[in-house]
Amino acid sequence: MSDASSSANNGSFTATVVAAIGGLAIFLLILLVAYMPNKAAPAGDGVKTPAERKAALAELRGKEQTAATTYGWVDQSAGVVRLPIDRAIELTIQQYGKKE
Repeated sequence: MSDASSSANNGSFTATVVAAIGGLAIFLLILLVAYMPNKAAPAGDGVKTPAERKAALAELRGKEQTAATTYGWVDQSAGVVRLPIDRAIELTIQQYGKKE
């Protein structure tokens, strides 16, 4: 009778160890997926030389400067316009200067 209970206990112990290792493996897999760095391809053209990055930055700053200093339509159908910053400041001062 001792042999039968010993092999039953041994089988139960083995099943418990296998289940614990399996649970640990699943937990580690979830951690790996959750904390794995995103290896998505870089946006744009990929790797650029310093000269290309400098040219792209100069182009972006030029567009920003143009947008900040010229008039233009943001949404013509809704009547929304873009003002130069200096003019917008003047209009804001006039608007709040009258409400004393």
